[in-house]
Amino acid sequence: MERGIIDRDQLVKRATEAGVLWDVLVIGGGASGLGIALEAVTRGYKTLLLEQYDFAKGTSSRSTKLVHGGVRYLAQGDIALVREASIERGLLQQNAPHLVKNQTFIVPVYSFWDRIKYTIGLKAYDWIAGRLSLGASVFISRKKTMAAIPDVQSKGLVGGVLYHDGQFDDSRLALNLAQTIIEQGGVAVNYMKVVGLQKGPGNRPSGVEVEDTEQSALYTIQAKTVINATGVFVDDVLRMDNPVASKSVVASQGIHLVLNKEFFSSSHALMIPKTNDGRVLFAVPWHNEVVVGTTDTLVGAPSVEPRPLEKEIEFILETAGTYLVKKPVRKDVLSVFAGLRPLAAPKEGAQKTKEISRSHKIMISENGLFTIIGGKWTTYRKMGEDMIDCVENKQGWIKRGSKTPNLRIHGFATGMDWADPFYFYGSDAPFIKEKSNGHWISERLKINRAQVEWAVTHEMARTVEDVLARRTRALLLDARESIRVAGEVAAIIAGILNRDVHWVEEEAKRFEQLARQYILT
Repeated sequence: MERGIIDRDQLVKRATEAGVLWDVLVIGGGASGLGIALEAVTRGYKTLLLEQYDFAKGTSSRSTKLVHGGVRYLAQGDIALVREASIERGLLQQNAPHLVKNQTFIVPVYSFWDRIKYTIGLKAYDWIAGRLSLGASVFISRKKTMAAIPDVQSKGLVGGVLYHDGQFDDSRLALNLAQTIIEQGGVAVNYMKVVGLQKGPGNRPSGVEVEDTEQSALYTIQAKTVINATGVFVDDVLRMDNPVASKSVVASQGIHLVLNKEFFSSSHALMIPKTNDGRVLFAVPWHNEVVVGTTDTLVGAPSVEPRPLEKEIEFILETAGTYLVKKPVRKDVLSVFAGLRPLAAPKEGAQKTKEISRSHKIMISENGLFTIIGGKWTTYRKMGEDMIDCVENKQGWIKRGSKTPNLRIHGFATGMDWADPFYFYGSDAPFIKEKSNGHWISERLKINRAQVEWAVTHEMARTVEDVLARRTRALLLDARESIRVAGEVAAIIAGILNRDVHWVEEEAKRFEQLARQYILT
């Protein structure tokens, strides 16, 4: 068999085979679910992960693209979280160097007191990270700051504080984690929607009822342990276990605007530590564009495709315009995307989302359903380790110990050329380039026919959205350009999956309807 081919039909067959009892069944294919499943399978447990949409469809593909210790958490005094995240940041760069890079950030300083405050604060940030620090922070002069970030307002500028953090591609990491789970002997399948829990003696979860939404087929799957890792939707699964379960999470929306790099041409990232309403704002170079965000807004009922609020859009445009020489306006936005953070429901009196802990929390229901809430991409591995430690303890299993701190993720490769449009494939890049015929479906976004084929045959992509939103990042980088190429992408997918002309037309139309939500009018 050709390198790394993944046949979804075969995975579904393995997942639903009659008489199979899984040790660990994880519901949810985002950062937390993938981390848990990888932790379980590498400890030798028979592991199955089910995702109702596509891997990282939700929050896990809509982050600020940072693997970071959390400067803002340091300011809030949460040193333990910063330390944990700094350690995990170092491990992630070590285990997935094809996706995680050392990114320099500059905080522009406009007063003497800010110089002292941010210099001391970021030195503390370095100290907390210890040997896993990505580099020492340092104050740089006004002249050097203007040379490093020439697009930033110079009036009143005293200098800048340069520090180091991690930058990555979130959905690409999610896909590589799913591939690693499969390579380790586990099963991870997308478009498998859990519609109910099976119950055994004592009303304990003993498996799930699941629908293969691609084939409209229903299955019953048995498992010793069921883990709910569905992010902002954890309460839906909790209520499958107990219809009167209380609310455990609140959703905080963060949005990002993507701008052409002409607005911020530096290779450094910009960090504004305190905006008018106290939030942190980043401008981060990413795939030859600039991601600006984020907001932090409590929202009501979570949705699969959250929509940015006008006040969020205006906040980012206004704040960015305060610091950038060239002020962006609505028509300059290439794409706007929103994600929902699953935060542990706050204690009474904590109303602002910045007051709600970003630490993850593990819960076990009276019936024995395991649930994880909170957390963030940077700590996905530790979340998985903590959950499986908890499962072993609760189930009375022999403690096997974590294997993931030094586990190389699929695609592992060093010495990356970050200017190479294929860099994020890591060790798979040569095989994709070999199949490339030099024809760009989108020359602007550097998307080749071979990448679409690879996404379907090796990365379980089933739809145009899967390819253009998460296997490549076209939808997030330039929504209009992604619409332009959708028809050709649909035709390529159809040729591999044996879809008809009607499917191609409907799929391109469906994607266009979705992509228009990412365009500001």
